[in-house]
Amino acid sequence: DCKKRSTIELFVNRLDSVESVLPYEYTAFDFCADEPEKRPSENLGQVLFGERIEPSPYKFFFKKNLECQRVCLKSYNTEKAEEKAKLDFLKKGMLLNYQHHWIVDNMPVTWCYDVEDNQKFCNPGFPIGCYVTDTGRAKDACVVSADFNDKDTFYIFNHVDITIFYHVVENEAAGARLVAAKLEPKSYKHTNMEKPDCKGPPMSLNNKFNGEVKIPYTYSVKFVEDKQIRWASRWDYILESMPHTNIQWFSIMNSLVIVLFLSGMVAMIMLRTLHKDIARYNQMDSVVSSAQKVHNPICTKRDNLSGSALFACLGFLSPANRGALMTCAVVLWVLLGTPAGYVAARYYKSFGGEKWKTNVLLTAFLCPGVVFADFFVMNLILWGEGSSAAMPFGTLVAILALWFCISVPLTFIGAYFGFKKSGIEHPVRTNQIPRQIPEQSFYTKPLPGIVMGGILPFGCIFIQLFFILNSIWSHQMYYMFGFLFLVFIILVITCSEATILLCYFHLCAEDYHWQWRSFLTSGFTAVYFLVYAIHYFFSKLQISGLASTILYFGYTMIMALIFFLFTGTIGFFACFWFVTKIYSVVKVD
Repeated sequence: DCKKRSTIELFVNRLDSVESVLPYEYTAFDFCADEPEKRPSENLGQVLFGERIEPSPYKFFFKKNLECQRVCLKSYNTEKAEEKAKLDFLKKGMLLNYQHHWIVDNMPVTWCYDVEDNQKFCNPGFPIGCYVTDTGRAKDACVVSADFNDKDTFYIFNHVDITIFYHVVENEAAGARLVAAKLEPKSYKHTNMEKPDCKGPPMSLNNKFNGEVKIPYTYSVKFVEDKQIRWASRWDYILESMPHTNIQWFSIMNSLVIVLFLSGMVAMIMLRTLHKDIARYNQMDSVVSSAQKVHNPICTKRDNLSGSALFACLGFLSPANRGALMTCAVVLWVLLGTPAGYVAARYYKSFGGEKWKTNVLLTAFLCPGVVFADFFVMNLILWGEGSSAAMPFGTLVAILALWFCISVPLTFIGAYFGFKKSGIEHPVRTNQIPRQIPEQSFYTKPLPGIVMGGILPFGCIFIQLFFILNSIWSHQMYYMFGFLFLVFIILVITCSEATILLCYFHLCAEDYHWQWRSFLTSGFTAVYFLVYAIHYFFSKLQISGLASTILYFGYTMIMALIFFLFTGTIGFFACFWFVTKIYSVVKVD
């Protein structure tokens, strides 16, 4: 069917705003809706992120230009409560600068406009409308036109000029491929609403207006052949309008300097100071090892952070694969239950732990339980606000099924093999009676060391953290996974080396309680992350409303907890390796 093949479908996604954490479905704002059709299926990650992709009433055919096509006419009477509520919600969307997100051929339809220094910025969304305050100040997109000048008035973008760029494929039967989709939002009152002509003053709506108001929605579309853009590089024009590469390289160089400094310090200790210490200890008759028998200090965390970063770096998680990052993280969390149970059980046994049932249950339920409880509370708030980010009941059941039916059994299997295997042997024997720890100086006491330990790792990541938070809360596209993976490697090295340094200082001060301290030293990086997230909220974001504020801090606490467990685990394993290494070369009579 030639007609069917040449039909181009335009899909609409959820609407979001930088001034609110609450996304809403397209239909929540009472825009023109298509006849009920089968929605495209969303993956788990899209559902968790609140994406709701639906067919749109904007229909066009390949290479068929259209001018000022009528979509629908919406009428609102402020004297009717239901219609007034719909109109008020539309006004709220314009006041908070909610953005449309349209999709053509799995590409975002972008709004490209000039910014400072003759640069062009392509936004993968465009606003519902804008607002001019009662003092005459034009907010957000109202600055684009001098016609938007009435005080205390909303201007709705009820018309879009869509331009579809295509590339003719000479050697394939496909004929042509779409390589870009751009639009320009406009506002027209239309002199004839039944037969719109896309002329006249902008579609204004005074905030204090009472009575009946009619809003006609229209669109124009034209097709332009572009021989320069190849299909494989069709995302480039969006990504190139976000030139943060220089800042990223500065961040990498800053982090590498810190890593080199720490590596030099660790090398100096290993090659000079430690060599002298071991020679002195080898002259002693007995050794009191720091490998004291204590209960397991490690809360084993499934390392889905590193797995997700690796997949992203290899290109599996491109912006075209919506929801892939979250889907990948959830799958890794489920499948890594076995290594989590094995590592927790093996180390617990090595440290002489006897409450193995408690250990297994905490591994399977503690971290996921805290995260799920927080997430469930956030979901209740989203559900109460009618947001599209509220997880459907079926998805909630699916997540619980993944946890209890797959993750928990895999954790138990891993723990079974971990306990069955013999514990890790310590390189030297331990005295039955622990030695008395001498009085510690200020910098070798637990709290100062823990607070200092998180500074250098955080210094390596805080610039990258800014872009990640922008991606999450300011809805900017994140695509620099190569940089992210480099920063991830640097973070692992920095956490390890900073923890080893402080661990060595404590051992020199004859304080052998290194287990929990090593975990908390690098884990304290998460506290700095939390402080930075609070600073980011008040200095960078324009979020308003109690619900949005609670949601921001609720989700931030989940991220901080996971980051705390991740960095703490790195510190513990690094210190465990260091202690095992240095005592393995000590001679015992």
